[in-house]
Amino acid sequence: MLADAELRPFWLDTPERPEPRPPLEGAAEADLVVVGAGLTGLWTALLAAEAGERVVVLEAERVAFGASGRNGGFLDASLTHGLPNGIERFPREIARLEELARENLADTEAALSRHGIDARWERTGLLDVATRAHEVDGLAEHAATLRRHGWDAEHLDRAALREQVDSPTYLAGVWTRDSTALVDPARLCWGLAAAADRAGARIHEGTAATSLERDGAGVAVRAPGGRVRARRCVLATSAFPPLVRAIRRYVVPVYDYVLVTEPLPQDALAGIGWRDRQGISDSGNRFHYYRLTADDRLLWGGYDAVYHFRNGMRPELEERPATYELLARHLLETFPQLEGVRATHRWAGAIDTCSRFSVMFGRALGGRVVYAVGFTGLGVGASRFAARVALDLAHGRDTELTRLELTRTRPLPFPPEPLRWLVITWTRHALARADSTGRRGPWLRLLDRLGLGFDS
Repeated sequence: MLADAELRPFWLDTPERPEPRPPLEGAAEADLVVVGAGLTGLWTALLAAEAGERVVVLEAERVAFGASGRNGGFLDASLTHGLPNGIERFPREIARLEELARENLADTEAALSRHGIDARWERTGLLDVATRAHEVDGLAEHAATLRRHGWDAEHLDRAALREQVDSPTYLAGVWTRDSTALVDPARLCWGLAAAADRAGARIHEGTAATSLERDGAGVAVRAPGGRVRARRCVLATSAFPPLVRAIRRYVVPVYDYVLVTEPLPQDALAGIGWRDRQGISDSGNRFHYYRLTADDRLLWGGYDAVYHFRNGMRPELEERPATYELLARHLLETFPQLEGVRATHRWAGAIDTCSRFSVMFGRALGGRVVYAVGFTGLGVGASRFAARVALDLAHGRDTELTRLELTRTRPLPFPPEPLRWLVITWTRHALARADSTGRRGPWLRLLDRLGLGFDS
């Protein structure tokens, strides 16, 4: 399966990828400077430019280079990394957060239509599947919880689930029909960048921001080719080394690995079913996520999330043969019908992980700088919401969004090294044991009590 797979993100490997925008040269003035041209930065730039602000975006690599162009393309409505996590962490406002999630999903779809962005949008919903006996009972309760919060969720027994998608590993499932759209995340980023261009924003690729400092009533962001002076700054740097030191306490980069196959033969696809093309995620702590692309390839990722000592991020960390082999084996265990299908692409990317799993916000330099980071892998949909919050914070506006506990509070910080690496590594082993036994051991229960519950 892996013999011919190229080490590059499938979404970015297309002749339709836009030409690079020129880097920053010289001095520039703006109302808002945005650092990072992933989804959060691009939504921020577009919304600000539409409101009449002069916007400059600085991107060290290319638009969609990081996690925004390397994910599975699951545009989930949740703002809290799933409803159970939201109930656990924001019980007093979870009902409103779910309403905001539905509004954000609808507004995202409307914005793509208004700007003519072809992100290969498919409103398929999400299947959560149980593949171990101890996972089955929780799914019926999960479906009921989803329905209580207004989602169209159906519990499926084994037979009903396998009528939808046929895998010998499936024991039960929940189909939430209205919570998730599937997209091509790179095309989404390229479309947002083009819309921001048309609204008047200036995007500079190949421009690494190297420093951030006060400049009178505003800020100055320096890069090798020049400097941007602006009234306000939004940092949308995901897992990459931040310009604000405080972010390092809260966010760690965790590498996620993905395979994409060749287009599936029609007879093999017919043997699986999958007529409704749902996105799928299994129910383990270490879980897989998978879906069909527009040309019927199978994207298969997740499970083996890896943290490297001292927040390690290097291109060579994307090459991890043992993980790709593990993913290939799990894929064929799930769908033995695909024996003989080849993978064409394999890649990895760093997820900006925080201890509560959902986006966190903060300010620096007397409120002139705002950051939005820590999505923990579910930021494709939540990024637009985060951009709205970041702009309200940057302008000092007192709004419903800025008053949310989600906005006002921060997760618990990670400990310093070497304890950070030890805690995360030990937790990965504990999660593996929990998946095998169905019981969260003493270590995981302690983390739960501390508000540091982990999954992959």
